Amino acid sequence: MNKISARSEPAILVRDLIKEKQAQLTSAERRLTALLMDDSLVAGLQSITKLAERAEVSTPTIIRLARKLGFSGFPDFQTSIREEIAARMKEPLAKLDPPSATDHSDHIVSRFAQAASRNINATIERLDPEEFDRVADLLSDQTRSLHVLGGRITRSNAHYFFNHLQIIRPGVALLDSSPSVWPQSLLDMNENATLIVFDIRRYEKELERLASLVVAQGANIVLFTDQWGSPIEKHATHCFRSMVEAPSSWDSTLAMNFLLEAFVAAIQSRSSSDDRISALENMIGESRIFRGK
Repeated sequence: MNKISARSEPAILVRDLIKEKQAQLTSAERRLTALLMDDSLVAGLQSITKLAERAEVSTPTIIRLARKLGFSGFPDFQTSIREEIAARMKEPLAKLDPPSATDHSDHIVSRFAQAASRNINATIERLDPEEFDRVADLLSDQTRSLHVLGGRITRSNAHYFFNHLQIIRPGVALLDSSPSVWPQSLLDMNENATLIVFDIRRYEKELERLASLVVAQGANIVLFTDQWGSPIEKHATHCFRSMVEAPSSWDSTLAMNFLLEAFVAAIQSRSSSDDRISALENMIGESRIFRGK
């Protein structure tokens, strides 16, 4: 039985189990899972009767779905949903550890290095190399325009990726952080455009709304998110999850940056960027921006 433990963070998320089992579900069960996924699983916190009414299914349908996903019944299913939502929405202060021993192995630098190493290794283990190559090909295609946007915490990741992409290839734009100016950027997003968006837990509603508008325009989305998965996943053509837990009140995006640097290397290897980089160096030299008199 593919049961998820109620006492620890699940190895397999409920959202992933639902996606994995979609082909085996009845129409009523799919209607139920659609409600759960559209509501980021929050609907699953209701009583079984209220959930059945809202999804317009029977209570036995809910119990059958729970068992198909590997749970013993609805209470077990709901417990895992509750834990998944709690982990996804965890407040920064709740992550602070109490003071501990002072030996060097327990120093914050050592603990953070260990967490970063675990995050990168786990991110690599989850990575689909074929999906990585498909996206590297997509982002290397200079007939497509690229638009990059990050959230409040991931804005620095977006800037970092944008700076490298802009040097490697033309047709790359960084969206302004203010939603009020996004509409004019949307004007240029069509079937030949890709939005690269970053969104980690405490997910931003404005980004999700923009993602839905981008897809309606005909463009596709490459999403970089955390291990739980942003709600933007339902709009994204390609999605990369990175582990973000760290011994800090903030999530760590080091594993995400590892992926970005790997993408930069892959995209550059697919692009004829030498002339562009040489031209940039010449412009810097001619403008004397980084030189004294």
